[in-house]
Amino acid sequence: MASSLAKSIILGVMWATILLSFATITSAADQPPFESEAKALLESGWWSSYSNDTSQRCLWHGISCNTAGSVTGINLSHAFDVEIRVGLGLGKLNLSSFPNLVHLDLSGRGLGGSIPPRIGDLSALKYLDLSSCWLQGELPLSLGHLTQLEFLDISNNHDISIPSALSQLTNLRTLSLWGNEISGSIPLEIRFLSNLTYLDLHSNSLNGSIPSWIVDLSKLETLNLASNQLEGHVPQEIGNLKALTSLDLSQNSLNGSIPSCIGDLSKLETLKLASNQLEGHVPKEIGNLEALAWLDLSENRLTGSIPPQTNQLSQLSYLNLTFNQLSGSVPILTATKLQIFDVQNGCKTTFPDQSEGNDDLSPYMCPPETNRASASSYFIKICLPAAIFSASFILGCFLLSRFKVKNNCVGKPPTKNGDLFSIWNYDGNIAYDGNIAYEDIIEATEDFDFRYCIGTGAYGSVYRAQLPCGKVIALKKLHRSEAENPDFASSFKNEIKFLTKIRHRNIVKLHGFCLHRLSMFLIYEYMENGSLFYNLRDEVGAMEMDWMSRIEIIKGIAHALSYLHHDCSPPIVHRDISSNNVLLNSSFQAFVADFGTARMLDLDSSNRTVLVGTRGYIAPELAYTMVVTEQCDVYSFGVVALETLTGNHPGEVLSRLSSPSSLADTKLIDVLDNRLPLPTSQLVAENLVHVATLAFACLNQQPRSRPTMKEVCKEFLRRRESLKVPLRMISLFQLVRQEMHVGEKPEACVP
Repeated sequence: MASSLAKSIILGVMWATILLSFATITSAADQPPFESEAKALLESGWWSSYSNDTSQRCLWHGISCNTAGSVTGINLSHAFDVEIRVGLGLGKLNLSSFPNLVHLDLSGRGLGGSIPPRIGDLSALKYLDLSSCWLQGELPLSLGHLTQLEFLDISNNHDISIPSALSQLTNLRTLSLWGNEISGSIPLEIRFLSNLTYLDLHSNSLNGSIPSWIVDLSKLETLNLASNQLEGHVPQEIGNLKALTSLDLSQNSLNGSIPSCIGDLSKLETLKLASNQLEGHVPKEIGNLEALAWLDLSENRLTGSIPPQTNQLSQLSYLNLTFNQLSGSVPILTATKLQIFDVQNGCKTTFPDQSEGNDDLSPYMCPPETNRASASSYFIKICLPAAIFSASFILGCFLLSRFKVKNNCVGKPPTKNGDLFSIWNYDGNIAYDGNIAYEDIIEATEDFDFRYCIGTGAYGSVYRAQLPCGKVIALKKLHRSEAENPDFASSFKNEIKFLTKIRHRNIVKLHGFCLHRLSMFLIYEYMENGSLFYNLRDEVGAMEMDWMSRIEIIKGIAHALSYLHHDCSPPIVHRDISSNNVLLNSSFQAFVADFGTARMLDLDSSNRTVLVGTRGYIAPELAYTMVVTEQCDVYSFGVVALETLTGNHPGEVLSRLSSPSSLADTKLIDVLDNRLPLPTSQLVAENLVHVATLAFACLNQQPRSRPTMKEVCKEFLRRRESLKVPLRMISLFQLVRQEMHVGEKPEACVP
């Protein structure tokens, strides 16, 4: 009987288990798959413009799913699309709810704050882009849990430090950390990333020497350490990086000689060692670099002659040896795609004259100016081999091409007279086998027809042109009548002089130029959103620039000016900073433009000048001292910063600064652009007050009491405390006196 009872109990348990399992399965079947993902997307608030029907989430903007309906990709990289409004930080997005997420791209979003520790929950992640997100602080240790990660870009955040967890990302192939103010030596953790093919650490504050362990990164194809504070020699070990196609060590403090092992990098296409303190001869082993297309050794202390072996560089398209102590003659190079022209007569020939800064170097000379018909025959000869170069010397107008740039002209055949007026890019990567001819420029604009004109200035017009390859460029053309005016022509040449020497992410890129008495124009990177001035006065444009984007615009201008004032030698003063001369790309990133009136400061002279600039932006002291200094730009920056916050030129506020107490009754919220709602986020409010405080510091009537642009940039990076009073109670007088300063006061900013 006991046995029968036991069997009954066992049978009952089995049936109960089966029924419970069935109920569980039925219940689960009633639940939508990946419910936690749907809930996380909904609670983030980022897709609030969509309905709450999460069953359609795979159709939402920026969402990718696999066949099972699980989210595998989130790509919200377009900073100001209409449908998505990403909030501050990543706090509202529950990262642990996405077990299958492979691709996360939030680049260009004003997230702010730090990267959350839960980032390590994304165990399947292979692609992570948080560039230009205004992040700060140390990368979380949990980042090391992303062992599947192959692509990591946290660049251009201005205040990021590297943790030891980085060394665990052994599958990483691309690492981009440029523009983050990273200090100290090159992080040792990078040594263990043996699968890296792309490493970009440029525009940081790295110091010390280039480590010998760099050779452990044997798969590197691109190494960019430019614009840091690196010292010491270029290590011999670098010659063992056989896969390198691009090496950029420019704008550091490297010394010693260029190692002969450079000649072992047989795949090298781009070599940039400019703006260092390198000495000795140009090594003859450079002639072994058969794939080399770009060679920039300018602004060093190189001596001796250019080795004849360089005539073996048949792929060379760009050569810059200016500002050294080279002597002798330039070899007759067999590279038919290389053009080295002088800048003497008639047709302004190139960037740059290789003899410049090399007093004992014998350049090729440009023949006397001829009529248009005979000039054409010279242009045809430019395309012929070097023998014709030596027979007829050089005549032509050109810029350089053959450089691979993202989204550049790819796969097009060479155009007619392709070596004439070529397009040249600063990036130095090669993706295009043909040149853009002068005829392409004329055809794209129908000979500069007014229909393509997008703006007209005092001495020229700007045109939008789409080249045959699909690339859109901006053309700044000097009017025919002004081209014969020495003052206007000088301003045009001045713009070329500066823009071919400076490199910064917030300074507009010059792609090419032609200076000929019959046709003078500059070729620029096209800025989809036009000038800051236009956007502030356009209702739609103004609404698209929310508070965080305006703060980023102000920061971008500050970083550009800090570079000009403190990273260029001698310092460069722009002299015409205004909202008209700040351009915005499709992501509303700011680019300083129009260097026609810029000037290098002579530290041994009075720097007296004629009064130039835009009315309403000129520093008051210039009216009576006529002495140009960096502080003139600082004042203009303050005006533009305030204009960006208020939406209009702050003329009335400026007029009352001589008597600051008159501003006591004017609240900050009274002058902020009323087309935007007042910020509800404490972080945004703090940043608005912080930026306004810095703007007023820059507007100090006494030039010596204004901060430098370097101090302004450092102040942007400083940790801030909470506001002492609500935003609505803060007056302009308090900002002028820095009573509401949200961080430690920099001494130079105190009136």
